Order: sequence, then structure tokens, then C-alpha cells
Amino acid sequence: MGLKALCLGLLCVLFASHFYTPMPDNIEESWKIMALDVIAKTCTFMAICFENMGIMRYEEFISMIFRLDYTQPLSDEYITVTDTTFADIPVRLYLPKRKTETRRRAVIYFHGGGFCFGSCKQKAFDFLNRWTAKTLDAVVVGVDYRLAPQHHFPAQFEDGLAAVKFFLLEKVLTKYGVDPTRICISGDSSGGNLATAVTQQMQNDAGIKHKIKMQALLYPGLQITDSYSPSHRENEHGIVLTRDVAIKLVSLYFTKDEALPQAMRRNEHMPLESRHLFKFVNWSVLLPEKYRKDYVYTEPVLGGLSYSLPALTDARALPLLANDSQLQNLPLTYILTCQHDLLRDDGLMYVTRLRNVGVQVAHDHIEDGIHGALSYMTSPFYLHLGLRIRDMYVSWLDKNL
Repeated sequence: MGLKALCLGLLCVLFASHFYTPMPDNIEESWKIMALDVIAKTCTFMAICFENMGIMRYEEFISMIFRLDYTQPLSDEYITVTDTTFADIPVRLYLPKRKTETRRRAVIYFHGGGFCFGSCKQKAFDFLNRWTAKTLDAVVVGVDYRLAPQHHFPAQFEDGLAAVKFFLLEKVLTKYGVDPTRICISGDSSGGNLATAVTQQMQNDAGIKHKIKMQALLYPGLQITDSYSPSHRENEHGIVLTRDVAIKLVSLYFTKDEALPQAMRRNEHMPLESRHLFKFVNWSVLLPEKYRKDYVYTEPVLGGLSYSLPALTDARALPLLANDSQLQNLPLTYILTCQHDLLRDDGLMYVTRLRNVGVQVAHDHIEDGIHGALSYMTSPFYLHLGLRIRDMYVSWLDKNL
């Protein structure tokens, strides 16, 4: 019995050491982050093993785990919570119970999950949106857009746009008592991508009467045009989100063809006719010097993918590719980036590009931040970093919306 226990213990140690990622010195609650990193990478390893054995696809296994975290629409003494639909798009609606004689501000939130996983019903996002509604006395809408790979781009973008347009109808704004001049679109990670793309579309569509007052983007993923930026290199085997996982997920957003992630890993996936877009994601120009460090910029190789994929040059999918004339019309913007995050440079470059065309931008950079921290602010982790990001985000909304 003792020998079996020893062997099991050694096996666990070897298994954990295989997934262990050294923690940066400035990380708060490093033991928690180390634990969730090992859990995330173990789940990824198991999903890939199951896929290779033909048991189930990678994304099916991870989705199954995510669904265990979904919540019911439970109201409380402050907020009425209901699941409904906006233009046939599932949403979760948070309505403050306190009576008011004035119209309320509103926040539309897109959850993260790599376009493939998750829901606004997840415990952390339900907690965040409920907290936002209570703290701001605001109407909050969580959007449950369709997920890849069952639905590829542009399904997610189209769902987000349809939900926002529906919410902005006069009869809907009146029904929920919303002030059309005080609406924010928000999102984290891939949800930040959708929030960015939908805001760009809304602000540049002359046929839309009500415009968005502001957008709030939390560690957003905005491009894959250059998959070898400094943050991609520094966080190739990073905490929670690795380069391989990010490439796999964004590839599934577009196609199930394995040729795309293979080309992305080599940074050779962009089509021959796309060179004119590189100036929009050229980190050697757009990143502040402290983040460029001593890295040498090399332009992505064109034509490494044997077929053309139009989505790779579509700003609705990769909002950092929007030209300056599209960016000029954007509203007040809040961007939060995290130092130890593969997607860090996307947010940093967007800050630069928006400021270059005169858009007012508030930027918070979390030196001890990791990707997806908001997802771990509820049980079982109760990550302080996630709560800190929540408070920074909601405080900014309260002051500006």
C-alpha cells in the first residue's frame, strides 16, 4: 500500500511538473495562479489526447467543462435577472429593481472564451454583469452569441450586431427605461474582439440613429495577422493561455482545416494580397518602446496557406485591421491590458492607433495581470486580480457612462 501511494505521488509530481510554468516575481497569489494554470493545461492535454484517440473533439471536451459552470437566471433583492432573446439571439438581462424617474444607462457585454467556449451564464460573467447592474444602477445585457466551430465567422459578429441593433430600437429602450445617449459595449478577450468589431460597425453605419457612447475592452484579442509579436514570444508557454491554444481557437473561429493553424504557427498564413494591411499591426511602430524591447520585427511571410480565406483580411473578424477613417468615428474607449498575456500587444497597438486618429482613450495596464483573470474571480479561486480588474472596469464606467 505504501509503495502504491509513493508511486501515485511521484506520478502526480511528474504530471504537474510537465505542465508547470514558472511564475513571474510580481504575480499576486502565485500559488492560486500556478494551480489554475496547471488545471488549464491539464484540461488542454486531456482534450488533445481524447481528440487524437477519436473519442471526442478538443472543443467538445473543453465545452463540456465550461457548461458545468453555467448558472440559472436568479433574481435577488436588487436585480431582476431573466433569460430572453433579442432578435432570436439568447441574452441574459439584468434590470435594477429600484424605482427611478430618469432613464438608466446600459451596458452590453460580450463574454470571452476564444469564440468556441463559454456563455454569459457562466458564474464569473453572471457575477460581473450582476455587479455592474447593481453598482451602476444600470441595465446590463449579456449576449450569448453562437460559438465556433459549429458556427464559423461571421456568425458571432452577426449575432452581436443583431442583438445590439435590437436593443437600440426605440420600443426596446423605452420598455427597459434606457437612456439612448448612455450605452456602452464591453467585452473581454474574444468578447473584446466582438465588442470592438460591433462598435466599429455601429459607429460607421450612417443608417443607425443611436450611437454608442463608449466601449470598454478588457484584454481584447484584435488580430492574428502577425502571430509573432513580442507578447506572443514572451508568453508562448504562458499562464493559462499559450500560443498553441490561442492559434487553435482562432483557427476554429474560421475553419476546421488543420492547414490554417499550421501556417499560423509559422506566421505564414496571410494571403498574398494582404501586405497593405501590415501597417495596421506593425508592432515595431505601434508598440511603446518598453514593450518592443530588443525584439527584431520581421514581416509575416505571405502565401503560406494553400487557399484563400477572406476572413483573414476582414476587419469584422480582426478589428485592428480597420483603416484610420473607420477608427476616427469611434467613441470614448477604455482598454485594459495585462503584462503576462499573449494578447497584450493587441490592446497596446489599438491604444496607439486610436490616439493617433484623435479618439479619446483611457488605458490601464496591469503589471501583474494574466489573461482571463475575470473568469477566476468567483469560486473556487476568488482571484484578487480578477476582482481588482472588475473594480477598475466598473469604476471607469461609473465615472464616464
